[in-house]
Amino acid sequence: MDIPVGSGADLRDEVVDRPVVRRETTYRGLVWDVTRDRVDLGDAGEVTREYVDHPGAVIVVALREVDGVDHVAMIRQYRHPVRTLEWELPAGLLDEAGEPPWEAAARELGEEVDLAAGTWHVLADFYSSPGGVSESLRVFLARDVHDAAPQEGFVREGEEAGITAMWVPLDEAYDAVLAGQVHNPGAVVGVLTAWGARARGWASLRPYDAPWPWHPAYR
Repeated sequence: MDIPVGSGADLRDEVVDRPVVRRETTYRGLVWDVTRDRVDLGDAGEVTREYVDHPGAVIVVALREVDGVDHVAMIRQYRHPVRTLEWELPAGLLDEAGEPPWEAAARELGEEVDLAAGTWHVLADFYSSPGGVSESLRVFLARDVHDAAPQEGFVREGEEAGITAMWVPLDEAYDAVLAGQVHNPGAVVGVLTAWGARARGWASLRPYDAPWPWHPAYR
């Protein structure tokens, strides 16, 4: 019980780049590589850490009203590493050089569910698994949503070819997350933060182009 008492103002992550003594790529994959770093932790000495080097991703909570009730666009997609048909939110990798995150989010919304939005905000930022993956994710809130024509030249392939989509009441999606029915981290974070932000009258929303120092490409 000797842990000190703090406040929410103390809960602020800090980007700290410890010196890397040696770096090597131990595996080159189809999408991402595995990196091995020898890191100098100062008084704690040097340690060797391996991690998946990931370009990062964006996630979209697309909301619309149906009969006066907020609904969120959910998609179902097969994820082979976990052998699961997951309920997710539209999302995608930041793998287009020089593309701003909000433009990537708009592109993914169009590619995966043929939707566009007139109003964009940032809901949340998080790391998917910071102990072993460098992936940094940003969750966007998209409103004033409308149908969009399929993007010219884009064809859904592989798992994306089997995507199914559904509008779900936000309150019911929230309940599904709390009941343990939804396991995708982006969907969990996106639904919970959208529900919480709405409960506070959207006062916590950040601009669509808010700083993102947690992603190395946007510091």
